[in-house]
Order: sequence, then structure tokens, then C-alpha cells
Amino acid sequence: MLFVTIPHPAVKVTADAARRFLVAHHLLAPARSLDGGPDAVLEVFRRLGSVQFDPLAIAGRNHDLVLHARVAAYDPGWCDRLYERREIFEAYNKGLSLVPTSEFAWFRGTLSLNAPRTLAQNADVAARVLERIRAEGPLSSLDFERERGTTTDWFGVATNVVRAVLEAYAVTGVLGLARRDGNRRYYDLLDRLLPADVLACKLPLEEQLRYKVLSRYRAHGLLGVSGAGDVFGGLGPAKPDARWPGYRGRNALREDLVERGDLVTVEVEGVRGKRFVVNEDVELLQAPPNPPSSVAFVPPFDPIVWDRALLGSLFDFHYVWELFLPPAKRRWGWYVLPIVFRDRFVGRIEPRIDRDEARVQVLGAWWEDGFAPRRADGFVDAMRDALRAYLGFASADRLAWAPHLGTEKRLFLTQP
Repeated sequence: MLFVTIPHPAVKVTADAARRFLVAHHLLAPARSLDGGPDAVLEVFRRLGSVQFDPLAIAGRNHDLVLHARVAAYDPGWCDRLYERREIFEAYNKGLSLVPTSEFAWFRGTLSLNAPRTLAQNADVAARVLERIRAEGPLSSLDFERERGTTTDWFGVATNVVRAVLEAYAVTGVLGLARRDGNRRYYDLLDRLLPADVLACKLPLEEQLRYKVLSRYRAHGLLGVSGAGDVFGGLGPAKPDARWPGYRGRNALREDLVERGDLVTVEVEGVRGKRFVVNEDVELLQAPPNPPSSVAFVPPFDPIVWDRALLGSLFDFHYVWELFLPPAKRRWGWYVLPIVFRDRFVGRIEPRIDRDEARVQVLGAWWEDGFAPRRADGFVDAMRDALRAYLGFASADRLAWAPHLGTEKRLFLTQP
């Protein structure tokens, strides 16, 4: 008997329901609610599919901040341990990301034109690099003499050709990250890093890309047809393009997912355009729970802030990551974390971890128009809980508030 998946009818929800759904979907209602150490970390990966990696550690690395917001008493060592045991692995999804190793086969595919071109244009360097790694094991770019070649620019930054070649081999699935020593990356042959059964799983490129499309919708919860910034980066053009012959484009892959019933169309009150939710989340979307008093600090690459346009239309929160702006043009700060309270974005905080002094410096705090921390029922206690949890995450024993934050210092007086 042939079974055919019947697409789910479109769903209409209120803006209030959509907000409550998103914080519940993202395990932020309440924040830091998953218990279980490394097992809880894996549960976040199962929910979000992948977590974007970024090496900046000003307030904590992006993936650690994503996990800290969701896992009780999160210790960055838990994620490092899973990485060392190869239960999670680095792959390219929305940027360089950590993915469950068991799903690596679905994340291997790439439409990169730059990586193959880099290897072809620097063939001699690429051959020498690969031969040394094959003979000696994991190596970093600093283990090689600096090479000159046709590639002098990589992801917008001038670089050593060896580094560009190593990155290109990683993108094309020849090499993988064996370990990191701070921000220094050591590469090895992929077949020495991952289990044979994982590497033996070969999937058509279109199937991998369709899975990646689904992973973006699963991670965010309510993405639309297009997203701000690089929400759909790495998935090629929306429509067929001569540069990728034979590729139908990501719109066609999304339509496949809707026809198969994996994605369900959603109309959100007050939000322009269609949105999509993964099938297994429809029940939660239609009856989201009331969020408790809880505060979370979320990082710049957290999936809940991927779609900046939706943040504006649904939450009335306008988020700009000002890292790359000159100081004079910044309205807020350099590495600023949005503050989520219940099902609202209520402000921003700029913490900086000072490991030498075992303290967290709070350089800035900004509140949304109309939000008064003292008058918001439950907020002060929830904010104190969040700050205490953050001190534990940072292995710090005190907060050092900037002089202009005297009101916040008195209001949120916190001990670890």
C-alpha cells in the first residue's frame, strides 16, 4: 500500500500566540530550564539542528551563549567534551556551525564556488598541504611556511594562502577540524575524524540542500520566504541560476517541503508575507503556553534573532549588531546581547568577561521605550537570576557596573 503525506492546511495565529510560540520553541520560556548536563546540550542540538560557531569570546562564544540561555548551570566544558567525543562536529550550515555528528551526511553538501576555485588556483600549495596532513596528522596554518598565491582575500579578510586552502578543503569535505587551541584550528583528513558509517552515508546534493533548508526553518521557528542578512546563506539562489546548472533553487526545495508536509504555511496577525513552521511544531503554535517570569541574554547569532525584520514587526524590537560599525556610529555597544523577558525583547546588555579579575563588567544597559524594569511584574527577580547564572557561566564572582549604571547596580544587586 502506498502512503502519501497530506500537506497540513495553512494555519492562522495571532501576534500574541506567535510570540509565545517562539520563546517556547526556543526553550526560553523559561530560560535555562533544561537539566542534564551534556545530555541537555544534545537536546538543544536536536531542537535547533545546528548552532552557529563564532570565535569571539568577549561575552562568551556564540554557541556557548546559545546553550547557556537554555541549559541549566551550563558549563562550556560540556560542549567541548561532546566535540572531543565527536558527538558534535563542525560543518557549514548558516556559517560555520556545530551539528550532531549523526546528521553530518546531510550537512556535507555545498554550493560554494569560491572554495573549489581557491584549490584550483593554488593547486601546488593545496597538494603540499594535503600531503603533509596525510603524513603528519592534524596541522594548523601556523605549521606551514607562509605561502603566496592568487588568493589574498578570504571571507573579506586578507589571509595566508595556506589558511585559505585549509578552509577550502574543509568547505569541500576533504578536511575537518580535529581540534581548536583557542582560535588556532587544527585540520585533519575527514576520514580520520568521523565514524566510517557516517562517512559511508552518501546523499544526493539536492537532498542535502533540502535538509539544510528545513534545518533553517526548524531552528528559527517562523521564517518566511526570505530572511534578512544571511539567513539562507550557503543555499544558493532562490531561483535557478546559470552559475549552478541543474540546481532548481531554494524556493523549489521549500515548495517540496510544503508538498511533503514537512513545512506548514502560517499567517501571523500583523506580519507581512507567509511564514512556515515545521510540522511537528503546529500543535505548539496553535496552543503556546503562557511564558513564566524569566530572563535570557541571547547572542548575535542566536536563531531567535536571525530574522531582524520579524523582530521589528512581531516584537517591535529593532536589533542591529554594531560590531562592525565605527564607535562614533554605534547607538548601543560593541558586543551587545538582547534581553528576553517572558515573550518580549525588553532591552540590551553589554557584558564583558574579565577572566584575569574573575569578574563581569557591565559596560551598558538599554531598555526599550515604555519598559520600566522596576514596574514590570517579576522582572527584577528574573534579571537577578539571569545575572547570577551568567556569573557562573563566566566563572566570575562579581559584577562591575559602569559608573553611569548606578540605578541598575542598585536594582539588580547580585551575588554569585
